[in-house]
Amino acid sequence: MTLRIDRRTFVLTGTLGIGALTIPGFARAMLADAAGGFTHGVASGEPGQDSMLFWTRYVPPGGGEAKVRVEVSETSDFTKALGGETVTGPWRDHTAKITVAGLKPGTRYFYRFVAPDGSFSPVGRTKTLPGSRAASYKMAIFSCSNLAFGWFNAYGHAARRTDLDLAVHLGDYIYEYAPNVYPNETASIAARLPQPLAECLHLADYRLRYASYRSDPDCQALHAALPMLVQTDDHEYANDTWEGGAQNHQADEGDWMTRRLAAEQAWHEWMPVSDEPWKAYQIGGLATFFRTESRALARSRPTDPGDFFKAANPAAAMIAFRDGEWRDSSRTMLGSAQEAWLSAALAASVRAGTHWQVTGFGTIMGTTLSPNGALAWLSPDAPKYARDRVVAGEALAKAGLPFNMDNWGGYPAARARFLKSAQAAAANLVVVCGDSHNGWAFDLGQDGKPAGVEFAGQGVTSAGFEATFAADPKVIAAALVARNPELKWCDTSRRGYMALTLTPEKASNDWVFVDTVTKSDPGASVGHTATVTRGRNVMA
Repeated sequence: MTLRIDRRTFVLTGTLGIGALTIPGFARAMLADAAGGFTHGVASGEPGQDSMLFWTRYVPPGGGEAKVRVEVSETSDFTKALGGETVTGPWRDHTAKITVAGLKPGTRYFYRFVAPDGSFSPVGRTKTLPGSRAASYKMAIFSCSNLAFGWFNAYGHAARRTDLDLAVHLGDYIYEYAPNVYPNETASIAARLPQPLAECLHLADYRLRYASYRSDPDCQALHAALPMLVQTDDHEYANDTWEGGAQNHQADEGDWMTRRLAAEQAWHEWMPVSDEPWKAYQIGGLATFFRTESRALARSRPTDPGDFFKAANPAAAMIAFRDGEWRDSSRTMLGSAQEAWLSAALAASVRAGTHWQVTGFGTIMGTTLSPNGALAWLSPDAPKYARDRVVAGEALAKAGLPFNMDNWGGYPAARARFLKSAQAAAANLVVVCGDSHNGWAFDLGQDGKPAGVEFAGQGVTSAGFEATFAADPKVIAAALVARNPELKWCDTSRRGYMALTLTPEKASNDWVFVDTVTKSDPGASVGHTATVTRGRNVMA
């Protein structure tokens, strides 16, 4: 076993018994000894003003079905408790979810699960969303937590804080790759390689991958300390997922839809999330948070910049694309149903007098064109794919195209529709997103007018530009800001999380950078803060 956790906490997943060995992908996984009881701690999510979803995993003796119940109390002695119960078993990988109603707004609660034999799970803490008079609300925002890249110090740091109300994870909670692919063997930390020791293709694979990640002590501590809103990006499925496939799904890896459904099932089993693909959360009268899905359900196929270099005249091919397919209004990130919902929900939030409209996306929306001279930033030993990507980025910039076609930059009509809907609603828009592994702050504009701000978070562990660029990160950041008018600040070299504080008149975002991810170390500090005043839709 390669993951550095207690063997007793790492258990068989999927259908138990000899029959499990016949499941594709299951037999090849190097499995730890089966364990029982509450195996992966506790979690809460889907917060409301009077309700909360509670999660755990319980394996009874013999591995069959079991009834578990949850107790929720304002006091740690649980003398007065609300609760509920459910039946779990191997059909759902022994995970259990119970939603408890009748809670008080803006109130911290203790919770625990009780097994049929009377044993208890670890105790967790959670907090309901506030009522209408909330004066301040603070959320920690995470993305891109690749276990093999290092320790989840960002999780551990946030779990130790006492000023946070909510955790938000914007996707890439797990990565689907086989060992030594991303990260490669040089960058991988051997003690952090997750199970199975192969690419995740089947339900048993994805279940086992979540079991690995959820066995991390800092991950468990964060879930036990705060309720979490979670949404997917692409690596919950496969790299660069879109409606009909993914860059990291090949013809010899089986049917895409079968793989996608397996990934979705495991995500719903292991994460404290409801069944709605997108949803709005009312943070009193202070803010509405919109959880979205921008990858697997309706997204159009992303453009591969490498295809332009297959043409006889790559520059001409890029210009033709810029003036044609790139602007096609049928290309979508969200799909028409979600676009319509989000537009109406933004307007409804504003009409209700809510101060802020906070929207979570998987990928960044701000425009990013490659600066001239980026090739000179490369490390001498940078791999060919990195050099090819930088060459493509510089060529795309000459055609007026962004270097990343996989994010909103590849879907300008869809971006315009969203921003126009925010402008039409007179929203105080704050977009938060992940995916890029780097930290960014954008003023988002549409038709020459402000539309909102974007705070994009650095990865928890996944490497940023520093993995391939040898140049001083300050030089890189200055060149990016100079090249892109929407971009006001960026950091391309450090890992961590964001902490967003909302008050009735201001939204302030801290980029919290951990000292290291190469060892377990709780050290972290705020590296940058950006603030927007209500009614302006540009940063101060």
